[in-house]
This record gives sequence, structure tokens and C-alpha cells, in this order.
Amino acid sequence: MRQTDSPTITSARATFIALWAGVLLVKCVLAARLPLFVDEAFYWQESRHPAWAYSDLPGFTAWLVRAGQTVAGHSEFALRWPFLLIAALLPWWIMRIARRELGEAHAGSGLAWQAGSLAVLLPLLGTLGVLGLPDVPLALATVLCLDAGTRLLRGVDWTSAGLLAAGLAIGGLTHYRFVAVIGVGFLALLWLREGRAALRDARVWGAVAIGALAWLPLLTWNLANADAGLRFQLVDRHPWAFHPDGWRFLAVQAAFASPLLLVALLRGGIAGLGEGRTAAVRYLSLSGVAVFAGFFAMGFFADSERVSFHWTLPAYLALLPLAAPVLAGWRPVWRRLAWILAGAGLVAGLGYYAIAAAPALRAQLADGKAYPSNFAGWDALAEAVKAERAAMPAGTRLLADNFKIGAELGFSLGDARIPVLDHPLNAHHGRAPQLALWNLLVRDRATLGEAPVLLVVGASDVEYRQLLRRYHDLCAMVGPLPPPRVLDIDHGRQRFLLFRLPPRRAAGPCTTPAMAWIDLPAGDGPVPRRFELRGWAFKDGVGLAKVEALVDGEVVSQPVYGIARPEVVGFWSKWREGGSTDPQQPNVGFDVWIDLGDRAPGRYRLGLRLHGRDGSIEDWPSQIIELR
Repeated sequence: MRQTDSPTITSARATFIALWAGVLLVKCVLAARLPLFVDEAFYWQESRHPAWAYSDLPGFTAWLVRAGQTVAGHSEFALRWPFLLIAALLPWWIMRIARRELGEAHAGSGLAWQAGSLAVLLPLLGTLGVLGLPDVPLALATVLCLDAGTRLLRGVDWTSAGLLAAGLAIGGLTHYRFVAVIGVGFLALLWLREGRAALRDARVWGAVAIGALAWLPLLTWNLANADAGLRFQLVDRHPWAFHPDGWRFLAVQAAFASPLLLVALLRGGIAGLGEGRTAAVRYLSLSGVAVFAGFFAMGFFADSERVSFHWTLPAYLALLPLAAPVLAGWRPVWRRLAWILAGAGLVAGLGYYAIAAAPALRAQLADGKAYPSNFAGWDALAEAVKAERAAMPAGTRLLADNFKIGAELGFSLGDARIPVLDHPLNAHHGRAPQLALWNLLVRDRATLGEAPVLLVVGASDVEYRQLLRRYHDLCAMVGPLPPPRVLDIDHGRQRFLLFRLPPRRAAGPCTTPAMAWIDLPAGDGPVPRRFELRGWAFKDGVGLAKVEALVDGEVVSQPVYGIARPEVVGFWSKWREGGSTDPQQPNVGFDVWIDLGDRAPGRYRLGLRLHGRDGSIEDWPSQIIELR
């Protein structure tokens, strides 16, 4: 006769199922509405070029993308649904591990279901699956190995060996970073007497052999390509020199795991290492604490430019079953606060995706550091490209400035073979070798033949002080740049330039888009109704005819242009050999007093309209002014 669950278990189970279902529904809606993240777009491009491995990753992520679209068609949700499904399984798996490993001491307490609820609410895990990224199959591989490891400590059987083989294989086919999970898991088994016994079983080594075979695609790719992928992951992207930024790791993890839940996770891990704990609990503790500590230590020497906050997810997957008992032992006020903060963190994470999916809301972040640039403007860019191509001759080639634009336009236009110019971003993200293998990397206009070309440039993809050099690099590759069509997304925070290039490379000096800077008002306080607008602007190759001042897109004044600004020449000479080639240098300053009359107090956007001597008209990105 089946024993009836206690009210505590029933309540904990109902809470888990409600949380899981509600969060999954929200994630499905977001996955259907959110524009593609740039890495997702590149994985889509990889999925259109089937292979066992690529320059940045093994093939598993691209295979999931291809499977999703094969089943559900060409859309953002079709690309993402396999990742959503995998992410939805993980809290259930965490709950099952917790139910098995927490044992009799917590029978009837509902802690296993609470561990599942924590897995749903942990911001880093709860947001997983909205995007089609390798972190999702990597998390699945980690959970498979954790489940297998805890089972092996009770005795080796075919189920535990099969789970281990599956986890090792998926991890090896997903990411270089899975090496950390393998290394820590192996050391944890060696540390435990039961683990050493398990390692003497041939079935375990059979699973290890299957997992080792999963690394063959990466090994083969690197051997055939001068270790380009391995060098990027281990050498090129890491300085391997001490820097104090590593301390920020703790603050970042507190934000993405929620502060009190992070404390509970780490306390559960440390307590699980003590004497009297089962081998499985000690295995989970050692795995989680070691991965967390390893990435913390690595943060003082490794890459601090690219996103790495998600690297610790394998540690949290190991520690989640142990966090529930810790929280249960806290005073009610702290326990409730931990749950509330975790839930708030998840809402913030999903809310950020919701903002990125809503253009009107996203535009409100345009002047801050939280602006989701990698989601912004791709649909508008695709429409602009379609309109420009429709007005150009048949046979016009499309040329992207960097891999981001090439992949995003490729997804929008259904073309996985858009050529891409040589660009620092391609190397910075490890994508240049792959583009070269696909014969899509362009270093000279002549390789595209004698056909008109629509060049799409991401002006906001380059640090401003490097932008002039980038424009001159473009000239070296494709010739003088004609007047561009400027596409400003979210007040110019995301900025694209579309150039109609002639069938043959044009002759003449390098002509670039215009560049400008507003010195006054500085934007750090309110401005009076009558204020001074001062700055500089230039356009290499041809110069500017005039500058107009805009408020909320309306011309309100024409500044005096041509004021001597010799320091501008000196500044740009630091960042590009030869500096600026505007024929009017150094007379590129402008100045005017603007009177906004009876306009109501509030926020307005101050911008510039730059008129080139070649007939180009370019609006410069606007900035906020607060009229008092």
C-alpha cells in the first residue's frame, strides 16, 4: 500500500510545480519574441554548415539549432525550443538527486522539492534556455555526470555507467570549458574511498572511453588548423597575468545567484565536506566548492573583458541539493528573505530579456551601461538592407562589416553565406578562422568580383577612439566610402551605415563617414533655456560644409563651423598613424548659443546633423539634456 505524502511534501511539491510551470511559460513567450543574440545567430550559421567542430566550439550546439529548425521551421522560437526543453528538465533532475541523496534524515520534510524550487529560482539557472547557447547542453552534461557520480559511489551498475558516458560525451561535444567538470569530478572520485573502488570497475572506464572519443572532433579540427581554437580558448583570450579585477567575481556571483542563496550554496558545500556525511554528499560538496573556488582563483589571471559570470553554473548544479537543508535551518525571516531575493533575481533576469524584446522599453536603456546592444536593431537593419538592395542593380552582393552583422543578417534573410570583412571582432570572438574556412572572410574588394556591393558597417561595434582607424581600414579594403545611409537604433546607441559600392573599386583618397563630439553641454547636469553648444566635427577626405543642431530631431540652429581646434588633430594622431585627413583640419570646431524659448522643462535629445561636401547628410547620435 502506497504511503500518503505528508502535508509538508504535498505543499513543497505543489510550490515547485507551480513555479516550474509559470517560469517555463514566461520563458517560452520570451524565446518567441526576443531577437537573436549575436552568438545565437552565429550558431545558426554554423548549423547551416554541418561539421563535427568549429573554430569556437564543438558541434553539439549547432546540431541542436539545426534540429530545432528542422522540426519547427525558421524562427527564433524554432531555434530555441530544444534548449528550452533541456533547461526545463534540469530542475526535475536536481530534485531527484536531492531526494535520493538527502536520505532518511530529511524524509518527509519536502526538502527535495524545495531543492527543485531553488533550481527554478536560481537566476543563473532559471533564465537558462531562453537563448540557444552552449551553456544549456553543458548544464545537462554536468547534471548527468553528477547523477552518475553519486550513483557510482553506491556501486557501479549499467545505469550509472550509461549516465556517465552520456554526460561525458555531451560535454565533450559542447564546450572546451567542460574540462573543468571532468577534472574536478575525477579528483573527487579519487578523494573518496568509494570513488576509488568505482574507478576499478571496467564499466566506468568504458564510459570514460566513450567520453574521450567525444573530444576527437575538437582534436582533429585543431590539428588541421594550427591549434587555432585551442589557442583562442587558452592563450589569445586570456592575459595570464595577475589583475585585481578577480575580486569582482564575488559581487558578480552574488548578483547572478542572489546573495543569500549564494551563501546557502557555499555553506551547504562546505558543511558537506565534514566527517559523517555520505560519500555522495561529500562528492557533490567537493565538486561544487572546487569548481567555484577554481573559477574564483582563475578570475585574477584570466579574461576580464568577455562575459564569464555563467562559468560557475556547474558548481551551483552540484550544490543545489545541499542548499535546501541549509536554508531550512535558518531563522524564518532570513529564510523568507533568501527565497524572495532569489525570486527577485530571476524576475530581474527575465525582465531584462523582456525589455530587450520590446523596442520602446529597450530605447529607455540607450544611455546606460545595461543597454542590450547584442539584441538591438537587427529587424530594422534587415528591412533597411532589403530596401537598399531593391533599389540597386540585379546581382548586387551583400558584404558585412563583421561576423555579428553577417550572422544576424544571414538569419533574417535566410542566407548563411554572406561574406564578412576582416575585423578585430572576428578574432576577438574566435570566429575569424571559421569564416576563413567557409571562404567568407574578405580582405579585399576585388575578391567579390565586378558587381555592385551593399556594404553594411556597424559603427557602434568599434570603440570610438578606434573608429577613425576602422574607417580607413575599410577604405583600404573596399576603396573610398560613398555617402552612407545612416540607420540609428535607439537614438544612435546602435548605429549602422549602409554604403552602395560601385561594381569596380573607386579611385581617389579615402572618404569616410563624418565624426563628431559635443564638448558642451557635458550632459552631467541640467541646462538653462539658453545654453552653449560647442564641439568639433570632421569628415576625412572631403570635409564638412556645415553643421546643424537638432533638438528631438528638429533643426534649431546652425552653429558657426570652422573654428580652429588643433588638439583634435593631436588626439586622432594618437589612434591612427597620420591622424585625420579632413582637408579643413584643424578648423573643425563649431560653437553656437541655443535658446529653447518657452519649451517645457524636461528631458530632450540634443543631436547634430553633419553635411559633407560630397553631398552626404549624417545625423550624429543624440544625447540627453535636462532642461530646467
